[in-house]
Amino acid sequence: MLTRRERTWRAMTEIPDKLYFKIGEVAEIAGVETHVLRFWETEFRNLAPRKANSGHRLYRRKDVETVMRIRELLYDKGFTIAGARRLLNGRRDDPDARDTAEETLRKVRNGLEEILTLLDGKT
Repeated sequence: MLTRRERTWRAMTEIPDKLYFKIGEVAEIAGVETHVLRFWETEFRNLAPRKANSGHRLYRRKDVETVMRIRELLYDKGFTIAGARRLLNGRRDDPDARDTAEETLRKVRNGLEEILTLLDGKT
């Protein structure tokens, strides 16, 4: 379930329907500075915008979606760069799996409490 802040953020970050984006446009969409995007390019191999003949970076929609995912992991979910890199490279479960793990632990605890109640009733 999304919080109000997350719903607002997602509504503000609609990606325009374009083939290519300049680095300034991507920075504005993601809400980060251009130097942050250049740094992320060095840290995340998934993020590799094309370079025009003039040397300008041209981000495709897929690249912009990757930027948004990186931003979400780092800023909203509190991942480190190394953790976000591992997740994006497929070496770790989805970050939403934390919720699933918490739910699983809650179910196990409830089950154990039921067993304890049954055992206390038999003695």
